[in-house]
Amino acid sequence: MTYLFISDLHLSPNHPRLVRGFFDLLEHYRTQQTQLYILGDWFNAWLGDDDTAPWLTEVVAQLQTFTAHGNQVYFLVGNRDFALGQNFLHQFSGQLLSEVAFIQVHGLNIRLEHGDALCTDDVSYQRFRKIIRHPWVLHLLKATPLSFRQKLAQGFRRKSTAAQQQKSYEIMDVNIDAVQHAIQEVDLLVHGHTHRPARHQISPDKERIVLGDWREDTMQAMCLEINDKGLHFFNALALNTAE
Repeated sequence: MTYLFISDLHLSPNHPRLVRGFFDLLEHYRTQQTQLYILGDWFNAWLGDDDTAPWLTEVVAQLQTFTAHGNQVYFLVGNRDFALGQNFLHQFSGQLLSEVAFIQVHGLNIRLEHGDALCTDDVSYQRFRKIIRHPWVLHLLKATPLSFRQKLAQGFRRKSTAAQQQKSYEIMDVNIDAVQHAIQEVDLLVHGHTHRPARHQISPDKERIVLGDWREDTMQAMCLEINDKGLHFFNALALNTAE
């Protein structure tokens, strides 16, 4: 069994090369008995499972082919697609995970999350996150017309971009104490969100792996594969599916 971990694809119709790269990744692993874990920000924005578009229809079709071969898809939400629910995942037998998930792979105890909750120094973002993710708020948001949610998402993106320009590099990265707490009971912490892909050795027997965001300009997308041969940190957009 192959375990594949990806994050921060930010897929949208405006970035067809990234969408194509995701399809190539599915094709590459289709016959390898793969468990695919998508750790948030799969889409650049998700307004609700009632949002439909031709390009999303193709995404679903590709995933249906992937899971028809016996592969599995797991998803946990990020800060851009926290409204994505099980209704969308049902279309290709995907499974929604909690915001923090624990799995065991080849003897490794692994904690999975998007990573934004680890950025505790960004106090204003954490305050917003707590409000917007509250079940009541999320329920009310999903009940509004799609056109309203589209305008709201555009406003959120503008404010987020402006706020990030005013924040330091350190504030938007993970807090070390939060990481130490998160990794306390596991061997490996895997997350995305920060767009700073790297492997961090926390102690001789503990590691934190930060998945990369998918970049159309450089065609970089650092992902993690775990199989019976060990851990492999690689660029998913450099795969040659013709091999």
